[in-house]
Formats: sequence, C-alpha cells, structure tokens
Amino acid sequence: MVIKVKTGERSLAITRRQAIKGVTAIAGVSLLDVAGAKAAVQTSIPFQSASEQIAAIRRKEVSALELLEIYLDRVERLNGKINAVVALNSGTARERARRADRALARGKIWGPLHGLPITVKDTIEVIGMPNTWGAVEFRNFWPPTNATTVQRLINAGAIVFGKTNVPLFGNDIQSYNKVYGTTNNPWDISRTPGGSSGGSAAALAAGLTGLELGSDIGGSIRTPAHFCGVYGHKPSFRVVPREFSLPGIVDMDLVVFGPMARSARDLELALQILAGPDKQESTAWQLELPAPRRDKLQDYKVAAWLDDNTFPTDHETLLVMNRAVGALREAGVIVDTEARPVNISYSHETYMKLLAAAYAPTITSREFSQWIRDDGLLSKLEDGYGKRFIEDATQRHRSWLLADHARRKIKTRWANFFKQFDVLLCPITQTAAFPHNQVGEPYERTISINGEAHPYLDQMVWAGLSTMPYLPATAAPVGLTTSGLPVGIQIIGPYLEDRTTIDFARLLAGVIGGFAPPPDYV
Repeated sequence: MVIKVKTGERSLAITRRQAIKGVTAIAGVSLLDVAGAKAAVQTSIPFQSASEQIAAIRRKEVSALELLEIYLDRVERLNGKINAVVALNSGTARERARRADRALARGKIWGPLHGLPITVKDTIEVIGMPNTWGAVEFRNFWPPTNATTVQRLINAGAIVFGKTNVPLFGNDIQSYNKVYGTTNNPWDISRTPGGSSGGSAAALAAGLTGLELGSDIGGSIRTPAHFCGVYGHKPSFRVVPREFSLPGIVDMDLVVFGPMARSARDLELALQILAGPDKQESTAWQLELPAPRRDKLQDYKVAAWLDDNTFPTDHETLLVMNRAVGALREAGVIVDTEARPVNISYSHETYMKLLAAAYAPTITSREFSQWIRDDGLLSKLEDGYGKRFIEDATQRHRSWLLADHARRKIKTRWANFFKQFDVLLCPITQTAAFPHNQVGEPYERTISINGEAHPYLDQMVWAGLSTMPYLPATAAPVGLTTSGLPVGIQIIGPYLEDRTTIDFARLLAGVIGGFAPPPDYV
C-alpha cells in the first residue's frame, strides 16, 4: 500500500520518456533502441551508489528529474512485490528536481547531495507526508516541520520523495503494521527484510531509492542492512541529532539516527552532513569526527568474534563471515579471533535493563500502573524477555543507576580493548533473514538456529553489544549463504571514531566485493 500525495504535476508519461532519454548517455544506446534504454535504466542507474549518481548529475549525464523519474517508475512497477515505500510526495519532489536542474544549469550547486532522490523511514518527520510509526492512531498525522536530520539532507541538496515502512512504533526486527501491511525481503519475499528500518533496506536493495535515513536502538539500521545486503551505520550516541514525534517523548537513551546506502562511501558522505550538535547545543560546541585510524587495509588491527557458545551463530551465516575473515587474511590483514572485549551475557543483561528503561516513558500511565501493582501479571509470565521487560521498565531509579554504572564499566573495557585493536568484527544477528513470523508477541516467538529453537529476541544480542556502550557500528555486506540470502558483518569501533568503521567497510569491499542487487529487481 502506498499513500500518494496529490499535487499538480506534469504527465508521468512525458517524464518517463525524459528519463529514458537521460539514461542513454550513460548506457551508450540509441534513443531509437527503447528496449536497450529500458534495460539500462534497470541495470545501471538505480543500483549505482549515491556518490556515483551525484557525480552523474554534476556531469549532466543524467538530470535530477530524470533520476527521480527512474525511481518513481520503479516504485510503481516493483514496489508491490515488497511494500517497502509506503508514502510518496512525487509532485513536490518533481518540482524540487526541476529547480535543482535549473540551478545546476546556472552553475549553482545546493550541496553535496545536489539532486539526489532519497527516502526516509516512516518514524522520522518529513513535511508533506504522513508520519504514522505504523500506528493506526497516527495514520493522519502530518508533521508541521522536518526532523533536523531530514532538513540537513535537504539543505545538502537531497530530494525526499517517499517514506518507507516500519513495524508498529519501530518495536520489532520485522517490518509490518496495520496501516501499511507487511514489507518483504527483495531477496526472498517469503522472508522479512528486518526491522525496524526494514522498508529502508528493502528499498535500497531493490533499487527504489538513492539513499535512506534510518534509526537504531536494537539493530534497527544494522539488522535490515544485513538481511537485505546493503550498508548501514549506527553512529556513536549523540553524534547525530534525534527527535521524536511520539507524544511525551523528547529524548531517549540508546537510540540514534543514521544513514543506509549501497556503498560505504555513501555512508561517509551522509554522516558528514548529518553529524553535529542540534540547534540548542550548537551555541556552545561543534563536532569534528577524527579521521580513520589507518590509511591501508593491511595496517588495521582487527579482532573477530563471530560465534559464542551462549548465543550461537547459524552455521550458514558463520560460514560467510569466516570467508570474509579469510579474505582479509589473504589480503595481508592480521585478524585476532581470540580477543574478547567484554562478557557477552553481562553486556546483554545490562543492555536489556537500559533498553526497557528507555522505553518506559512510551508505556501508557494505565498500563504502567498495572505493572507497578503487578496484579499477578508477572506470576503468569514464564521467565524470559517478556517478564524481564516489565521488571526492568518499572525498576527503581537505584536499579537504573546500577545498570548505568555497569555500562560505564563496560565502556571502559571497550576503551581499553581499542588501545590494542582498531575494529571488532562480529555478527549483526545470529541468522540471515528468516521467514515472516507475526504470531504472538515478540517475546513469545522463537527462531531456529542450527536446528534448535532460540528466543526470538536473542537476535538483538550482537546489535546490543555496541548500542549499550554508545559505540559506532557499521553493517557491511560480505556475501550470500548457500540459500542465496545476504549476510552482513558488524564493524564496531571506538567511541566517536565513526569514520574508522565506515572506512574499514569501504576497504573490506575492495577484497570481497560490496553491494549486489537481488536478481529479481535487476
């Protein structure tokens, strides 16, 4: 389901012809060869990195309007299979694209993203499109302002033309809701693209957008990137401004906003635009992220933690990551597979306590009161994530302070670890994309790992490893399972050294390859 904002605009048939005309310059085909031009549209431009598309616009090999039309055409033809893009404001986007082209013709460039069509996750405010959070009660909420992150992308020249699907309130590792329905993985529509930025990753993988803006508190950028074979970056905490349209929520521990793309270079480009203090903080300080630690891949000091007895990695997923580590070694990189920065069980326990506390303000007063009184609720629940969430969401302030103190100790352990290593490679989740599973509550579900049932929410363990201590983490595709599903690897780095993890992802692509489109969308 796609909501289309109705505005005055020219015939789509005309602009599609313009799109075909523009792409022929890149594809090297005659205007008379319409079939060849259409093939070029499918295989060349839509799957290029944002950096390549921006360069093509600057060289006037394709116009901003032509590139936008290519994406709008693909959304119309292909989005029905995956339901990734759920709202469009094509009229406003077309007018902005025309203005971008006129500005470029005069020699004026708006910014580093000049003319690039992008989409934004539905939990982030964009003027001119609904901001539903996947909730029926917000179906008709149209934000009066852009989020700071969105405005920064627009100021840099981006053209926001659509929004992408999420789970209800962003609270799942799948993407489905009662407003827009279920988003499918473009590699296998019987499987989830992940969540909560599932629509974002699916749209990028299927060639429906040039760049995406997501958010992450439990792997919401990294898990979809991993499941769909694209890149994503969870910035260090507070590097990128965060804003929330949910009533009563002003700020939130752990959550970050960050870019998703088809190349690591695009992550670097977007982060340079997004990073920096918000309006209130900018009166006192500015941000300058340090350069990558190393110049060459072979100089990086790398640790790899790809499996754990307590939280095992699926054999197929592990095989792909091991191949990536093998490729690094063949390229001359020394990889330590024994070093461990923290105890994963202790880290996960601390993370879940802080995560539940972060979500506590979103719980209604009535429900919170019921939880405080208990009313026999806890006694009815089996030990597990559901029971622990209620206990941790209603914990005393002293308990939260103890959890935060534990976090501070864990952060110190990480800081010491990064005196010896530059990056840690680890899983993003224990498995590749799994079949849709919308039965019951997330804490009631299980996932099969190596033939055994494991708690569904164990899939957040590896993502939480970097989220809880506020560390930067980049998701990078490293190959396909024997079943043909993408596998990503998580690159964790020192606090505020976001450019190191992104640069390592870029260099890694040089030895194992980067993004590859799903076959059904080429």
